[in-house]
Amino acid sequence: MLVLAAVYMLAEALGGALTGSLALLADAGHMLSDVAALGLSLFAIRIARRPPTLRRTYGHHRTEILAALANGATLVGLSLYIIFEACRRLGEPPAVNAPWMIGIAAGGLAFNLIGLRLLAPGRANLNVRGAWLHVLTDALGSAQTIVAGALIWAFGWRWADPVASIAIALLVVYSSWALLREAIGVLMEGVPAHLDVVEVRAALAGVPGVIGVHDLHVWTITSGREALSAHLVVEEATERAGTLDQVRETLHARFGIHHVTVQLEADECGAGCTEAGC
Repeated sequence: MLVLAAVYMLAEALGGALTGSLALLADAGHMLSDVAALGLSLFAIRIARRPPTLRRTYGHHRTEILAALANGATLVGLSLYIIFEACRRLGEPPAVNAPWMIGIAAGGLAFNLIGLRLLAPGRANLNVRGAWLHVLTDALGSAQTIVAGALIWAFGWRWADPVASIAIALLVVYSSWALLREAIGVLMEGVPAHLDVVEVRAALAGVPGVIGVHDLHVWTITSGREALSAHLVVEEATERAGTLDQVRETLHARFGIHHVTVQLEADECGAGCTEAGC
């Protein structure tokens, strides 16, 4: 997909320059961001596979989250520039070679549809989803460019070209927001969106022998790798090895959390234990 995007980026840039179409140049700019996004994603995947070190005890998994954040921020920045340029052109839309504009955009749409199919299996990964989002917005952008070219060709509406560019850019900003929010959430070690920490706390408190839960933390290391740490207050007579096994089994079966660190503490204050400890 990286090779396909690079080849067609050059074709769209050349086509935009020859036809005078800002929409095509906007699509070429998105293709450039696709090339960068795909290259960055591929690089991040390779780095993330490196084993942990004494300095990076979690490994390099967060590289993928940084790549997703960079991809989202690049999309927003590029879109704002396109909106600025399109607004400047709205006052006096330049002449556009509509047939060439339609033909080149149609080719771009075909390439992007191939790319969406190639990247779709990896969308559970936030890094790959960022690259997929780049390609999706380009596919929609190509479709809008085709529509703008048809309006110019049929009715002479030259304003359709900058208007299509603004629509593409606004769509990209909207679709990038969720990616940025999720990437920032991971870097800020927030609770994963698909988990309810209240429900997790209740599940831990429901394990036999557990009478209190405090210092509960749930976070994401990278896409699909959630981690949890907690202090559990247990009754004195509780068999601790069995309690730990049941805690891990509960977290694994109900929430899909595999990286678990649990500290068991003795009940030193009877029924007076609270979530803050004894």
